[in-house]
Amino acid sequence: MPLLSDLARRKKIAHFLDPIPKTARILEIGCGSRWVGDYLRSHGWSGYLGLDLFPPADLVGDIRRWRELGLTAESFDVIIAFEVIEHVECIAECRSLLRPGGRLLLTSPVPHLDWVMRLLETCGLNQRRTSPHSNLTYFRRITGFEFVEVRTVAGLAQWGVLQKPAAPAPGRA
Repeated sequence: MPLLSDLARRKKIAHFLDPIPKTARILEIGCGSRWVGDYLRSHGWSGYLGLDLFPPADLVGDIRRWRELGLTAESFDVIIAFEVIEHVECIAECRSLLRPGGRLLLTSPVPHLDWVMRLLETCGLNQRRTSPHSNLTYFRRITGFEFVEVRTVAGLAQWGVLQKPAAPAPGRA
């Protein structure tokens, strides 16, 4: 594991994963090497499901076809998409799958500095991308969510916690 990627993993565990309630129903999009799921399962979370285009994911397929994969609308408390949304537009799908009040945990390069991330990859300091960054997105431009936290890390990465708005009270539209 490249040095910067290893450091980022440790920071993501403390910042994003440890605060998740142990009873949460969690979907990870783009679970890849399964490090998030391995961590969660080995530390007491039982409601984790990893989705990726390739095995060994718990569920193999494209998030944009979530209905065909047997997933149910508003069935997750937390969706984790670390280093995913720069590859595929899936914000609407995340919103559909999250329960009201559910949280979307995101990391992605800062769009205008993605070239630096590519340079770090070339130098072997950061994990190599698995597909093109064709959907680079500034988190503050994402709509349909409340911003719990959006921050820039090391000047190069965005980390965000977005929350699906709670359902309106009965009788309110």
